[in-house]
Amino acid sequence: MKEQSKLVRTQAPRSSNREHSVPLYLTSSFIFDDAEQGRAVFADEQEGIIYSRYSNPNTSEFIQKVCELEGAEAGLAFSSGMAAVFASFAALLRSGDHIVSCRSIFGSTHQLLTQLLPRWGITSTYVDAMKPEEWEAAIRPETKMIFLETPSNPGLELVDLEWLGTFKEKYPHIILNVDNCFATPYLQKPIKYGIDIVSHSATKYMDGQGRVLGGVVVGRADLMKEMMFFIRHTGPAMSAFNAWLLSKSLETLAVRMDRHSSSALAVAKLLESHAEVEQVRYPHLPSHPQYELAKKQMKQGGGIVTFIIKGGLERSKRFLDALNMILITSNLGDSRSIATHPASTTHSKLSDEERASIGIFPGSIRLSIGLEDLDDILEDIAKAVDQSK
Repeated sequence: MKEQSKLVRTQAPRSSNREHSVPLYLTSSFIFDDAEQGRAVFADEQEGIIYSRYSNPNTSEFIQKVCELEGAEAGLAFSSGMAAVFASFAALLRSGDHIVSCRSIFGSTHQLLTQLLPRWGITSTYVDAMKPEEWEAAIRPETKMIFLETPSNPGLELVDLEWLGTFKEKYPHIILNVDNCFATPYLQKPIKYGIDIVSHSATKYMDGQGRVLGGVVVGRADLMKEMMFFIRHTGPAMSAFNAWLLSKSLETLAVRMDRHSSSALAVAKLLESHAEVEQVRYPHLPSHPQYELAKKQMKQGGGIVTFIIKGGLERSKRFLDALNMILITSNLGDSRSIATHPASTTHSKLSDEERASIGIFPGSIRLSIGLEDLDDILEDIAKAVDQSK
């Protein structure tokens, strides 16, 4: 089956009730036929579900769909996107290990790298996503992982995944860890370039309607097995209800991303033509400094547009307050259009210098373009720019 058919048709095995849609498995544990089966399942001699903290038919179905989309061998589901990112570090790294990361990453991931992981002796070095020479210089004997977002949050910087896969050949022991949240596996498939593991905040486009939290990591089976040990004993499990919702939402991921992307491109073009806008970033906008790379590795540009409005902080506040239909919140990937001021919200814990180094300024606005009528979206943005003068 082709990709869209897999999204719709992948489903947990039907029960004796012959249900059309997979039921919710709202149970904490699962029974054994006899004592010997219990022993064998716990000893990994026999396959079977034990406890919903380890696995559940709903989470298994969701993971299977993401693995199909990403082309991954195995995967694991988490209670949130940040739980997934943290587990990809904590489960696979040890004290004394070193991470090389692109500088432009989500604010909470930055806090993990700079504030939390150093407590356990894990260090990191930032590099410019668009300067391959910095990546080579940052590698140390103790480097065990390269982490990146592409496109990055919120600067929409890209890393050349084909180049990164080739770079990995020099350092086969290094784990390549890509946050693919902004692109989704519908628009971009890092594993085909040699990436080892891919993480997502399923809260965003995989849900698509701002309802539930969730995270997922997929990739090499040996790495997923190692991460499973971490999950089993630390408990960042996804709930069966959230997995059920997310799996159903994946059935419409392709059609939603097509609409998000086409509308976002139209918004980017509108903003670029406006005299009150200093800069617009959108991967499939020809003015993006990595436009050719974006066309090569992303099917479309995605649903996020970042721009800098003239007038700095006060002007950006007036713009946000002038929006009528578009909502102000820190989430993204929703069916409803959303506006965010990264400097004062998602990346507020960074210093002014750190924000400037990843392209976040007082006038920066991140737009997550939803599924409303395009004319209404464009009208709301254009009026807010004009009224914020």
